[in-house]
Amino acid sequence: MGRSAALTETRASHAPLPPESSEAKAVILRELEKILESPPFRGSSRRKEFLSYVVRHSLEGRHELLKERTIGTEVFHREADYATGDDPVVRVQAGEVRRRLEQYYYTAAPDLPVRIEIPLGSYQPEFHWNVHALPAESSAGQAIQSVAAAAAEADRVAPKKQVVARRWPWVVGAAGLCLALAVVAISMGLRHHKPPISTLDLFWSPVFKSSQPVIICLAKPVVYRPSVEVYERYAKKHPGTFETEAERDTEVLPLNPNEKLTWGEMMVYPGYGVASGDAYAAVQISNLLVRMGKPSQVRIGKSYSFEDLRTSPAVVLGAFNNRWTMQMTSNFHFALLFDVGIREQIPSGRLWTSQFNSHGEYTVDYGIVSRLLDSKTGQFLISAAGIGSPGTQAAGEVVSNPEYLAEALRTAPADWDKKNIQLVVQTNVIDSIPGPPHVVASYFW
Repeated sequence: MGRSAALTETRASHAPLPPESSEAKAVILRELEKILESPPFRGSSRRKEFLSYVVRHSLEGRHELLKERTIGTEVFHREADYATGDDPVVRVQAGEVRRRLEQYYYTAAPDLPVRIEIPLGSYQPEFHWNVHALPAESSAGQAIQSVAAAAAEADRVAPKKQVVARRWPWVVGAAGLCLALAVVAISMGLRHHKPPISTLDLFWSPVFKSSQPVIICLAKPVVYRPSVEVYERYAKKHPGTFETEAERDTEVLPLNPNEKLTWGEMMVYPGYGVASGDAYAAVQISNLLVRMGKPSQVRIGKSYSFEDLRTSPAVVLGAFNNRWTMQMTSNFHFALLFDVGIREQIPSGRLWTSQFNSHGEYTVDYGIVSRLLDSKTGQFLISAAGIGSPGTQAAGEVVSNPEYLAEALRTAPADWDKKNIQLVVQTNVIDSIPGPPHVVASYFW
């Protein structure tokens, strides 16, 4: 495909249809319904309400309703004067919707007519069109094709006009320009200008010094569950309950607190046990490495060893549930201490501890990002570890999101990319969902 053709296709695929196109709105709404009924959204009423609200009001042209405070009051039933700085429910839910949209499109068919996205820093959805998936005879297809044709015509006509108008001055100045370029080339040693490297690229650049794939390491603690016989015994007394494996996996067994079980009625379930925060972080980091063109392998539980860490760059996720995290980072400036939280290991050092509501649910959690150029394994290693699962997820988001990472390193030393780094990350947790991470302390050495 030539450059002009590629440019035309790119413009067409991202071109918006006219606001008055009823067919365009119908296509978007059909795609919205598919998304809301997909596995990433099906069991989450809050995320469904948020996405439906912003898409429908955007199609109606009511952009003034796509503000954080308005969404908080209309969708999440907050008071009209609630403090958005203290209650980040909209930002939290928007981040979760973006993650679930990413999950949906990761497995969706490639011929979807339109892709719905919510860009970072905005609640205004964007609709990206796939010209190849729209019937050419439909008004939607015709509108997209007209945009493509206009783009192609602009590419074709504009250069001709410029050539006619500027041909003679260009000829006159050509000799002088060539001479000037020659002088510049000699003085600069024919050096080529390179585009600036992003903070995210610099942060991860050491992984490319090894030909080995990055190992993403998750812990898997031992998990016990009542035996099938216990569930069947309960189901006989309460017909219609716990009769399927799905119910046993997803519902709490409401046994009488005074009912006694024998140890033989508790079973080890080896396929269970990865913490949700670890899983979220692993998915985000794995997707990042795919985009960067670096192979990776996810290892869980006992499927990796110290020898593996000695031969490959690695990302170690989790804190108290992952023995490698504790062994690798126990003597660092910021350390995770059981029953304490995160402590700065200097005299009169700072302390960060998780906070909970009256139901024992996290409201604030903390995590540590550790970037080690030469760890105890002799390889580049990144650790994302939280006091709890929300803290691990927040730490994982810092190292995989370019905006979060750039903000985290905004005041870092100029040569930070050549140093080891530790960042203490805070996240506010709303309805068991971690909000955007904020770095509250850092250390470079």
